[in-house]
Amino acid sequence: MAVKHETELYLPVKQMFEEEGYSVKGEVRHCDLVAYRDGEDDPIIVELKKTFNLALVFQVLERLKIAKEVYAAVEYNPKKRVSTGSSWNDAIRLCKKLGVGLIGVQYYKRKAPVVHILCQPNADVPAGRRTAIGAKRLRSEFNKRSGDYNTGGSTGKKLVTAYREMSLRCAHALSLHETLSPRELREQLREPKIADFLQKNYYGWFERVSRGRYRITEEGKLALTLYAEVVNILLQKNHLSNQLHPANEN
Repeated sequence: MAVKHETELYLPVKQMFEEEGYSVKGEVRHCDLVAYRDGEDDPIIVELKKTFNLALVFQVLERLKIAKEVYAAVEYNPKKRVSTGSSWNDAIRLCKKLGVGLIGVQYYKRKAPVVHILCQPNADVPAGRRTAIGAKRLRSEFNKRSGDYNTGGSTGKKLVTAYREMSLRCAHALSLHETLSPRELREQLREPKIADFLQKNYYGWFERVSRGRYRITEEGKLALTLYAEVVNILLQKNHLSNQLHPANEN
C-alpha cells in the first residue's frame, strides 16, 4: 500500500508517542509533529514525508536548531529500496551521521500499520547552534493549544493555531450577546490581553460598534460554522460556555 498523502503517516506515529506517555500535537510552528512528556522540557519533533528525499533531510536539519530529538518519518517497505541506488541502510547511515532519528511506517492490506524506529536521534552529534527563542516559541504555542486539531503533514489547509482557537472562543462569546466589552470578555475568557486581541482583529471576526463595545461580524459567524467541530470540542472541555452570561448589554 503506497502512501498518497503525508497526513496518512501522522496518526500511527502520533499513537506510538502517546503510548510512550507523550502529549502530541500536529502542525506546531511549521513542525509536522511535536511531542512533549510531562516533566521534560525538550520536545520531540517529527517531519513527515511520503519518501526519504533531500527535502526531508533539509527539514530535519532545520528542526535541529530548536530540538535535540528530531525524527524523519516515511513509509517503510523493507522489500523496496528507498530510492534509485539507495538502500534503507544508506538512509539509516545518513540519519545517524546527522544525529537524527528515522521512523518507518509499514502498511499492510489487512491490518493496521506498524511503526518501526529504524534509528534513534543522537544528541551527541554536533548540530550547530540551537536557538533558545525558537524552542521557547514552540513550547508556548504547544501549551496554548487546548488540543490537537490539526493533522501533521497538512498543506494548503487553514490550521487551528493558538491564535485561531482564542479567536473562536472570542467569537463564540460574542455570538451569545448583542455586544460585549473587553472587560466582560476578559472575565469570561480569562484572557488578560483581550483588549489588544480585539483591536488587532486579524481575521475580521469582531467589530467595535461604540466606545468599548464589540460584536461578532458575519465573517465571525461563518467561522463558527466552518470550525463547528473545534467549537464543539471546546464546549465539551468547558473552554467555552453554551449559556448566556450576565452582561451589561446596550
